Amino acid sequence: MSSPAPLACRLSCGACCIAPSITSPIPGMPDGKPAGVRCIQLGDDNLCRIFGKPERPAFCGGLQPSAEMCGSDRNHAISWLGELERLTAP
Repeated sequence: MSSPAPLACRLSCGACCIAPSITSPIPGMPDGKPAGVRCIQLGDDNLCRIFGKPERPAFCGGLQPSAEMCGSDRNHAISWLGELERLTAP
């Protein structure tokens, strides 16, 4: 039996580039970004401009889409990630 195919990002979502805080430097945001702030590298099409590039923070590459996180729409994803941020904040 094979494992299920990994979940792909929802096009034009961008929730993972808005909801969580990122503490490592991002090109154009040397101090990272706070939770709820749109990453400067998130294009108008809600796609990451540095996806797959070495300057993309490791946090971003490590955040993989899941049914639990992404839910049925972008609003669910933003809400879920926001709650995770609140639960893990120091």
